[in-house]
Amino acid sequence: MLISVDELTEAMLSDHPPVMLDVRWALGDSHGHDHYRDGHIPGAVYVDLDTELAAPPSPEWGRHPLPELADLQRAARRWGIDDGSRVVVYDDTGNLASARAWWLLRWAGHQDVRMLDGGLGAWIAAGLRLSSGDATPRTGNVTLSAGHLPVVDIDDVASTRATIVDARAAERYRGEVEPVDPRAGHIPGAISAPTVGNLAPDGTFLPAHRLRERFSALGIGDDDVIAYCGSGVNAAHEIAALELAGYTATLFPGSWSQWSADPGRPAETGR
Repeated sequence: MLISVDELTEAMLSDHPPVMLDVRWALGDSHGHDHYRDGHIPGAVYVDLDTELAAPPSPEWGRHPLPELADLQRAARRWGIDDGSRVVVYDDTGNLASARAWWLLRWAGHQDVRMLDGGLGAWIAAGLRLSSGDATPRTGNVTLSAGHLPVVDIDDVASTRATIVDARAAERYRGEVEPVDPRAGHIPGAISAPTVGNLAPDGTFLPAHRLRERFSALGIGDDDVIAYCGSGVNAAHEIAALELAGYTATLFPGSWSQWSADPGRPAETGR
C-alpha cells in the first residue's frame, strides 16, 4: 500500500521502474497542473483528478462520480501503465488526493499500486531533485475491469446497518460551514473521523497501531464500515488508513455532494 522514498529511489533504478503518477489536487485549487509543471518527481506523469479520475459532476451522482471504465482505461494507458506495471502515486497533501488514484486503479483490477508515504514533501525533505515541465510517457497496454473493490450507492447507505465514517473536516461534519455542497451537516448516524487525523506532522501515515487506537476510540469496531467525504476523494484516504489499521471499508462514491443534493435525504448537524 505504501512505499518510502528510499524504496522508491531503489525501484526507479531497477530494470522495471514504476509508473509514477502526480495527482496534485485540492478543494478550491484548480492549478494542480501548474504546480506539477513547477516541480515534480522525475518521470512522474500528471493526472487530472477532475477529468481522469472522475466522471462529470451532477446533482444526481455528486461532484466526483466514478469514471466510466473505458475512460479510465484510456487515461491509464496514456499514463504509461501496462498489465503488471508497478504504480506509485503521490501528491503534495499527504496523499489526500492521490489516494483516489490508489483506490480507483485497484477497484479496476490493477493491484500493484502504492502511495509514496509523505508524498512530494518526503521526496523534497530527502534532498532529491525535481523535474519541471511536462513528462511525455509512452502509451501503455493495461486492461482494466470494474468491481474489484466494493462500493455502495445512496440507497444502500440510507438503509445500512454498517458503521458510517465521515472523512471531512470536523467543522463541515458539524454543519458549521459548507463551502461547496448544497446543504451543511452529515449523514445521520455517521462518525466524524477527519482524514487529517490519519497523518503525522510530516505528512506520512501514522503507524498502524496508532491508527487502530484512533479508530477504536471513535467507536469503530469490526462491523462493516462505509467511508464517505465531500465527493469521494478524501474518503479513499480514509479507506487506506482503515486498511492499515486492520479494517476493511467500502466507499460511498457520491458522498455528501450526492446526499445533500437530494432534499428528501435527512441531514444532522452538531456532534
